[in-house]
Amino acid sequence: MKKVYVSDTPQQTGKTVALYGWVSNLRDHKKIVFIDLRDSTGIVQVVGDEKFKNLHPEDVVKIEGTVKKRPEKLINKKLLTGEIEIEAKSFEVLSHAETPPFDMGKESLDVTLPTLLDYRSLTLRHPKVSAIFKVQEKVIDSFREILKEQGFREFQAPILVPAQAEGGAETFAVEYFDHKAYLGQSPQLYKQIMLGVFDKVFTVTHAFRAEPSVTTRHITEYISLDAEMAFIESWEEIMDTAESVVKKIIETVEESCSKELQLLEAVLPKVSEKFPRLTLTEAQDIIFERTKRDVRKEPDLSPADEDEICKWANEQHGSELVFITHYPTSKRPFYTYPDPKNPELTLSFDLIGRGIEWITGGQRINDYKQLVSNLKKWGDDPANYDVYLQAFKYGMPPEGGFAMGAERITMKLLNLANVREAALFPRDMERVDVRLSKKSKKS
Repeated sequence: MKKVYVSDTPQQTGKTVALYGWVSNLRDHKKIVFIDLRDSTGIVQVVGDEKFKNLHPEDVVKIEGTVKKRPEKLINKKLLTGEIEIEAKSFEVLSHAETPPFDMGKESLDVTLPTLLDYRSLTLRHPKVSAIFKVQEKVIDSFREILKEQGFREFQAPILVPAQAEGGAETFAVEYFDHKAYLGQSPQLYKQIMLGVFDKVFTVTHAFRAEPSVTTRHITEYISLDAEMAFIESWEEIMDTAESVVKKIIETVEESCSKELQLLEAVLPKVSEKFPRLTLTEAQDIIFERTKRDVRKEPDLSPADEDEICKWANEQHGSELVFITHYPTSKRPFYTYPDPKNPELTLSFDLIGRGIEWITGGQRINDYKQLVSNLKKWGDDPANYDVYLQAFKYGMPPEGGFAMGAERITMKLLNLANVREAALFPRDMERVDVRLSKKSKKS
């Protein structure tokens, strides 16, 4: 007997098949019992007899049955399998489930965010939740694909590091035998080192930020998609590359995830042929003109500012994404290249989309002495950066790069309310799988 996935059943009309999955829902009509069988590819209706009454939601089953067309008036257009059903001949319970704490058979999970995460092993099974991570997989795949097409090589960056790429207090210290190490804030320093080996590199890695805040846009562990390129002639080449990557991601998601987008009722961002580019000063002037809020002396954009400048970009350029450039030197990491026309500003950029930062990037300093000087100026000890500085001591070409968080990109592609919804197992001040407040009460 042919074993098939749920998504393949519409092509098996008239055939007897074996299906494996979970009982998503059960409807008892006395002598006839309907169940919705769920596997990783979708849901299909199964028609059985009274024996099905012994089944419970989330039981794992094997069902053998015949694929039959539904009567026209009973077609369910919301399901990809809605034109057929399975007439069960036999079934076997492979694993019994306890009664779930909420109805997993509903089209949308009617639970709060804390409950969604408290029962993460269960809620990830729901079609609308798992669809988020099918989209995220395509985000990461397309990031890799376009960079490889452009001649980038992938490398694996370490997570335990001796010093932080961006300094500051937002670090997780780790006891490392008789020494102290840190969880990496980003693979930035290793990307730059690798440009002495290959002239274009990228990595997909986990990064950690000990940010003492609980917001809808921050988590402490995230998937960082990082790229770096050498022998640049202009720092704008970096923006061009970042733009091509984002366009490829959106295009791939649109082509490959139509089912998931429909299920999530998600509309992808509008993009123009070329994303608009503004300096921070220009953006702040526009915000002042539009809102009369004077943020012109601020070193960065607030969430309200990011939201406003995205509205402007959409209205004026038909793009929900906009580059903001030339952030102050004092607010960027020690390796960021100063603008030769005004050293108080940097040749750096953020890509803002739908009111939030998607990408940070820019040109890097490639002069050894300047890096050493900057480290001291930023209050760091160059001795902690010995391996990093070696790369520049022995020659490094003009270079730059960018980074994006996979969770934030997924969040904004799908217009989710909270970045935790786009993280499989989110970590923040209050949670490492379990809610830490609950854990402390038990101990």
